[in-house]
Amino acid sequence: MAFVRPTGVTYFDPEPAHHSYVLYSGSDGTTRLIDLNGAVHHEWPFAGVPPRILDPALTGGRLGDLGVQLSAGDDPRGGIYANRTVGQLSWTGERVWEWGERAPGGAARQNHDWELLPNGNRLLLVTIPRVVPALGPDVVGDQGLYEVSPGGEIVWEWRAGDHLDELGLSAEGWDALRRTVARDPDDPWGYLEINSAKTLGPNRWHRADPDGVFQPDNILISYRKANIVALLDRSSGAVVWKLGPYFAAEPGAQHQRINVHKVPRPLDQISGQHNPHLIAEGLPGAGNILVFDNQGGAGYPPAPLGIYAGSRVLEIDPTTEEIVWQYTAEDSGLPSWTFFSSFVSNAQRLPNGNTLVTEGMNGRLFQVTPDGRVVWEYHTPYTGFGVAGEPEVREPRVPGVDRATRTSLIYRAQAVPFDWVPIGAPHTPPVPVDPYPTPESARP
Repeated sequence: MAFVRPTGVTYFDPEPAHHSYVLYSGSDGTTRLIDLNGAVHHEWPFAGVPPRILDPALTGGRLGDLGVQLSAGDDPRGGIYANRTVGQLSWTGERVWEWGERAPGGAARQNHDWELLPNGNRLLLVTIPRVVPALGPDVVGDQGLYEVSPGGEIVWEWRAGDHLDELGLSAEGWDALRRTVARDPDDPWGYLEINSAKTLGPNRWHRADPDGVFQPDNILISYRKANIVALLDRSSGAVVWKLGPYFAAEPGAQHQRINVHKVPRPLDQISGQHNPHLIAEGLPGAGNILVFDNQGGAGYPPAPLGIYAGSRVLEIDPTTEEIVWQYTAEDSGLPSWTFFSSFVSNAQRLPNGNTLVTEGMNGRLFQVTPDGRVVWEYHTPYTGFGVAGEPEVREPRVPGVDRATRTSLIYRAQAVPFDWVPIGAPHTPPVPVDPYPTPESARP
């Protein structure tokens, strides 16, 4: 028996689409740069978590440099423990920079995010195995941030376990967190599963209030398992602003959460969210937070989810904490459950106002207009094996529970401007694809 699923470009309307390359790592461990026709223009035999083509303004004008994970460690848990070295490659594959052997424990353990800073340092989201006294006596996968100089020196460090009392967990939440840690301290994704870390950059909120919390070098992070988006003060490491973990709601309201479409409205329960970041200056919505709200099941204690399974992309005004734009499948005229990724995934605002969405669990990338029209859709043809569909976890851990399956998962994709790579724009004209072609026998 063979399972058939669509692969490649399944729909493309060239006029309303924003044209760029798209970069992503497939579940086969290879990173590829494709155009909107689905043609592969370059590939590297490494995966990134996430991969990223670098802005030439940060590389001295050199085009096509790429950040990826360069070698894997030997920790059988995989997940946030898997990476040994992370680094930067040139377009032709030369290693421009590599780091990890000088890291504590001899491995970078970089996971989920990283950023090349304007000063030439790198901000790395890493795993720090250690005892966190507030959680009990076991060594756990604490996560943190390292700022690493070009020479490999850690010049700044932040550890999540030192700031747990700033998260606003209830007594019931603390109990749930500690019980979860005690049940499985070796969880390959850690007890908070921080999945993004991004400096704010220049923004209108800082210009309006230079002494406020939205300092350009403050860092926005996402605690997936706690349903929290938090802003870290770069100088003190303190949490100075956050969304979550708890939101006011009437019993039963969660069943309508994914279907509510009126905006603006107050932010309601986020769950298992990924990649919150401030929309950069020069893009539509600049200064607002764009986040992929998985509605994927998370929280201490767990947040209630509705009967209609579906994810959503939210644009949030951080000063009013209101949803000012959103995307769910219903905005494309489809049932909410037809767009759903309970984990991984991201969204990126594009220069023409469209949004590139990674529905990562299903290996689907698509571009959507502000009014919810899908104008480009692509399904990766590249697959690999992983426990519970996660390519970073190779070995089953719990007999009778874990097993490896074939997966098409994409963690996070990036729209790449043509002038960021040495090949320029593709020479082939865009080819529109009709997802529902009329059969030959029915044509006049």
